[in-house]
Amino acid sequence: MPSAELFEAQRRRLFAIAYRMLGSVAEAEDAVQEVFLRWERAPDGEVRSAQAYLTTLVTRLCIDRLRSARAQRESYVGAWLPEPLLTEQSPEAGGAAALEETLSMAFLVLLESLNPVERAVFLLREVFEYDYPEVARIVGKSEANCRQIARRAREYVASRRPRFEASAERKEQLVRRFAQACGSGDLPGLIALLDQDITLWADGGGKAIAALNPIHGGESVARFLLGVLRKFGGGRVVYPAELNGQPGFLSYEEGRVVAATLLDVGEGRILGIRIIRNPDKLASVQRVVDGGCLSD
Repeated sequence: MPSAELFEAQRRRLFAIAYRMLGSVAEAEDAVQEVFLRWERAPDGEVRSAQAYLTTLVTRLCIDRLRSARAQRESYVGAWLPEPLLTEQSPEAGGAAALEETLSMAFLVLLESLNPVERAVFLLREVFEYDYPEVARIVGKSEANCRQIARRAREYVASRRPRFEASAERKEQLVRRFAQACGSGDLPGLIALLDQDITLWADGGGKAIAALNPIHGGESVARFLLGVLRKFGGGRVVYPAELNGQPGFLSYEEGRVVAATLLDVGEGRILGIRIIRNPDKLASVQRVVDGGCLSD
């Protein structure tokens, strides 16, 4: 039986790959657990390299899961957003700055435009820096084919990849002023913080109240936010949190997380807002809260 210690040494990388592939903490954890079970059943002598063997298992498992989930994504109620990750409490998801950059909601949503194999090739090559022979072996394609897939995916992502050029200090200032404007109901002040071409997406999944369609434009987004706060904000407590490497907020009602809000912050304005209200996608965040790992 392969060593459990060898598996644990790879767990962080396996989760990092699975989460970026699937966009779900719960599904990534399930995938890693399934890989562990298969690892335990692997015959002695079959595994020459633990990293290569486990990476191949988790990648192919994620490809299969994405293919089976396609119909569910197409019938999803409203906007589909990835499951938020409390990055300040989840170092296994990132580590290096280059990895953390690929955790942003905008980046994960962009990956949804790639088919499962394209996504796997792009992530393995461009994010996790596997060489082409390794990528080809993992996804079961020829090296030449993987080079073509990677080039097309790289060009596609580069042309649409969001870049939020803002210093840490500027981000902090904008987020603080955003919270103040929302809290005080300051419509002009809030509009001034939002890019005129901002878009707000909300994911309720048909299980929680949320805007079904994206909301565009600074004034429209500001009015929507303040309207929601007037209607539902009375019984909520809101704390700042780092989600997917981005500034954001968690909203609670009676100790239960009911919303996660993530901000795309540029140097001068807030460029995008994503709100997750689907309770299924808040379960992993709730576990952190219940575990007392999140400070006020």
